Amino acid sequence: MAYIHTGNRHPGIVELLEYKTSTGRALTELAHTLLLGDSALSSGERELIASYVSWLNDCPFCHLSHAAAANAHLGDNGHTIACIIRDPATADISEKMKLLLGLAAKVRLGGKAVRQEDVDACRECGATDEEIHDTVLIAAAFCMFNRYVDGLGTAPAGPEEYEEMGKGMAVSYRMQE
Repeated sequence: MAYIHTGNRHPGIVELLEYKTSTGRALTELAHTLLLGDSALSSGERELIASYVSWLNDCPFCHLSHAAAANAHLGDNGHTIACIIRDPATADISEKMKLLLGLAAKVRLGGKAVRQEDVDACRECGATDEEIHDTVLIAAAFCMFNRYVDGLGTAPAGPEEYEEMGKGMAVSYRMQE
């Protein structure tokens, strides 16, 4: 249950989205666009970025729910995200993705932590400007989402809930009318 009285008992950000649907609709539309909209990055890759940033921010609800969505897209039973959490440098992902995750980690620290050489390194490994843009925007947005979830003290979901949640998130983030 959140620090404020929301009138519902949903886990994580869902409690807050349902509490104030005007902002809830805007935030879910943002998440839908970032994670499922047009991008040179696959939805699975974008979910990995969201989950990784949430892990670094110590936001269990966002990390686990987006890990589950990544799993739904990648179909690898959590192997990729587990390897990224253990050590992105040795994870079984492309060098480009490793550098994009490093870029996301810098954004998490603060936008000014990102340097031209970080962007150049991503480009040298084949990242397009759109992929760099989307990585930075996803990382920045998830810092905001993580702080929203944790700043109002929401509760994580039960461990058994994440897989089904991830399957739904892999299809849509939009709120039901």
